Amino acid sequence: MSEAAEKSAKGKPSEAASPARTEVASGYRVLARKYRPARFEDLIGQDAMVRTLRNAFDSGRIAQAYILTGVRGVGKTTTARILARALNYEPPEGGGGPTLNMPVFGRHCEAIMESRHPDVLEMDAASHTGIDDVREILEGVRYAPILARYKVYIIDEVHMLSEKAFNAFLKTLEEPPPHVKFIFATTEIRKVPVTVLSRCQRFDLRRVDAGLLTTHLASICEKEKVPIEPEALAMIARAAEGSVRDALSILDQAIAHGEAKVTAEEVRGLLGLADRARIIDLFEMLMKGDIASALAELRAQYDTGAEPAVVIADLAEFTHLVTRFKLVPSAAEDQSLVEAEKKRGSVFAEGLSIRVLSRAWQILTKGFAEVQSAAKPVQAAEMVLVRLAFAADLPTPDEALRALAEGGAAGGGPSAPSRAGPGSGPRLLLAAEGGRARPSAQAEPALEAVAASAPRLASLEDIAALAVAKRDLKVKHAIEHQVRLVRIQENRLEIALAPGVPAGITSELSTKLTEWTGNRWFVAISDSEGAPTIAENAAAKKVALVHDVRSDPLVKAVLERFPGAEIVDVRRREQAAIETEAGESAADDRPADERGEP
Repeated sequence: MSEAAEKSAKGKPSEAASPARTEVASGYRVLARKYRPARFEDLIGQDAMVRTLRNAFDSGRIAQAYILTGVRGVGKTTTARILARALNYEPPEGGGGPTLNMPVFGRHCEAIMESRHPDVLEMDAASHTGIDDVREILEGVRYAPILARYKVYIIDEVHMLSEKAFNAFLKTLEEPPPHVKFIFATTEIRKVPVTVLSRCQRFDLRRVDAGLLTTHLASICEKEKVPIEPEALAMIARAAEGSVRDALSILDQAIAHGEAKVTAEEVRGLLGLADRARIIDLFEMLMKGDIASALAELRAQYDTGAEPAVVIADLAEFTHLVTRFKLVPSAAEDQSLVEAEKKRGSVFAEGLSIRVLSRAWQILTKGFAEVQSAAKPVQAAEMVLVRLAFAADLPTPDEALRALAEGGAAGGGPSAPSRAGPGSGPRLLLAAEGGRARPSAQAEPALEAVAASAPRLASLEDIAALAVAKRDLKVKHAIEHQVRLVRIQENRLEIALAPGVPAGITSELSTKLTEWTGNRWFVAISDSEGAPTIAENAAAKKVALVHDVRSDPLVKAVLERFPGAEIVDVRRREQAAIETEAGESAADDRPADERGEP
């Protein structure tokens, strides 16, 4: 009698029977295998997929084929095995049917999770790419399962199959026997033919959020009775980039590297990372324009083992973090962030403009590629920092053109070369005392003059009216017909776009509003549906107005008196007067010969 059957006979099934919970007598099991999920409840970060599958199983809408896609280490193969377990689940006492509610291991569960069940067949398409391998599957499809309810074929890295192998699958995949289910897994969904995709129910497994991954790693360390510093957990979660397997592999290595406790210093040395606090210090030096101190700090980090490319990447990541704090203050609640990032990042977000942050991001991301390909990375990294410090105070192209047109220089423009030193820096400088923000002494007179006379914009109607005043009919049409308002605040417009809107409207709208108002406007696209467009509101009001007019007794009598008559248009008196006056004005603007005048 098998071990599973013995447990069934004793009537004491338990999750302890899970292969993910037991130790192997032959040696140590790595954390990625020891804590591999055995139920859908154990999966982290895939709630949407689990909810969809649960509803499908509860309603009996079970597809004949599934395809799972996502980056490495998010649980594609594990999910496929759990899904095979759910399809063939039988409680120890017998009976039952396909279900996602599997509180204990059933008759087939252990064998399925250990990849040794005769009716759940796994194939690695990376090593079985040809049509002959697929023919073996198609031959076996005709026969009923031996023990379980369904015969399940799990094909990993399915995108590696040849074109002929895919074509051989098509007919069987579309109309398989009722006792057969297919589960495909791939990291390259674009390489799978659309003819195969259309026959499968697709699930995109998401990268696991760093905060959720940090919590998961902390729980595993608690079970393993391994003390670990919160900062070390955060570093491991960020280094994994959403992959649970990568995170557990790094944690395994960190536990082996340390003796009694996993510290942030050990993880930093293990991954070749720079100290997070020192990265923030380096960022502050660059934003102040203190290039001498910045170069000295880079050399100090390099001497302690930090890779130059990693330092540049960390600077870019912190720049992105500060930008998020500025636009989404709630981002500071992320559990994967250390305390220094939360506090000092918020201070930088208050003191630096979007223009400075976006320029720093561009320089660092381009510089990262240069450092990676350079013969001497540390020298390339130093030049990236020099470029960032010197460019921090340069005006944007529109500011430079405006300064030239006005005969002056704005913020170190063409007539005043910029020099990076302890006293120079971005438009908004960070004071050395306490890291608080203070305004720069360099003013922007042109923008301030425009801002002083610009009207206050509180609605899309205000923006459309401003576009009319500026004689920009393209922006006016876009505002009225293509933009749905979600939220408008001071110098920030959050919108949703109507279907068929051309690309680039947000950047054009941001540029126009900045030019017209003298204030920096940020235009963002929201996931919300947004309010109806101005044109849709006007159409709805027009319909309501026609309905009201049609209900008027006098109008009703006229329509009855003249059969076939229709209401073509309805205008209020003041609107008609304005349009008449506008028409006469337009007529007066015609050339004299068109007006019949000599």
